[in-house]
Amino acid sequence: MKKNAIIKTAAATILCAMLFSCGNANSAKIKQDKQFQKELETLLQASNASDENLRYAIINKISAKWLADQKYDDLILYLTDHVERNPNDKYNAYWLLMTAYAYVQLRQERVAEYYFERIIKNYPDLKVKDQSVHFLCLERLIQISTNHENRIQYFNTLINRFPSNVSITEMYVRLAREYEQIGEWTRALKTYTLFLEQPDASSIQITDMHDIYNYARNLIDFNNSPKNWTFKTLEGLTNAVKEAIVRYQPRKLDEYRSKVNFFTVSWRQDDSIPTGSVDFSMRNYMHGNRITITEELIPGPTINEAYLKSKGWTLAVPTWYFYFRKVNYPANPDIHGTWEWAGIYIGEMM
Repeated sequence: MKKNAIIKTAAATILCAMLFSCGNANSAKIKQDKQFQKELETLLQASNASDENLRYAIINKISAKWLADQKYDDLILYLTDHVERNPNDKYNAYWLLMTAYAYVQLRQERVAEYYFERIIKNYPDLKVKDQSVHFLCLERLIQISTNHENRIQYFNTLINRFPSNVSITEMYVRLAREYEQIGEWTRALKTYTLFLEQPDASSIQITDMHDIYNYARNLIDFNNSPKNWTFKTLEGLTNAVKEAIVRYQPRKLDEYRSKVNFFTVSWRQDDSIPTGSVDFSMRNYMHGNRITITEELIPGPTINEAYLKSKGWTLAVPTWYFYFRKVNYPANPDIHGTWEWAGIYIGEMM
């Protein structure tokens, strides 16, 4: 019988024994495991480079056993030593993937990140059990990396190299968020636009991003607007609105209100769903009525929000609260931090 055939037969026998044998006592099992490992190591040395698939099966079985037994330090030493001694092993990307995974289990994420990146940068992609090693690395990197520039690179790589493996819609919005984090507003806005163009953008549910569609839509709409209704201070906005009400100047009020996603809702409605129409005009609600306003503003839930209470409007519920908020638009420092009249809450405050 030829040498390779003998080795393969022995390997198959040992692998089957490892899968199906079980010891009655824990000490016996440990002894048995060590014996199997020793025999596998002997086979590995005997196989040399004659059968690549056999070598892979033996190394993988040894590694899987250490993973199952949570012997992560032993696994790391074994695999890194193997990669160093066998630079031409076509499975080195996979062995380093297992190494990185072991570091994750040891909660040494920064070291794991080094190995995941090393695989992507220095080793050709490899499919193991029909899964791309590079894709698995990118998935893990996104989970553990805290560096925004690196995460941007990972998301872009996923979009460009593995579009069928991911939700492109989710990738665009996550990428846009990363651009926001580093102040790359031009790229953030462009990427949010790509997100909004996806057919499932309005319906996608992302666990850690509440109402992301409306957030992106409002941001893009605001970016494309003239933004000429904002005031530098809350006091300036408040005084202008009060004067327009006292002087019965509906055109002035229409000029002052936000032209992007301005809402009119009751306190029980969701203000993320705009209800004001394009033809909304204050003239329709104040003509011929005696409108009164309170002198002091009512503080909002944050320091960036405030309400102005008023009464006398032409509706079944004549009490309105004008909602003022600070503009959050870091893309333009001249606009960011100014104030806008963003909507109206109808009825008594809850």
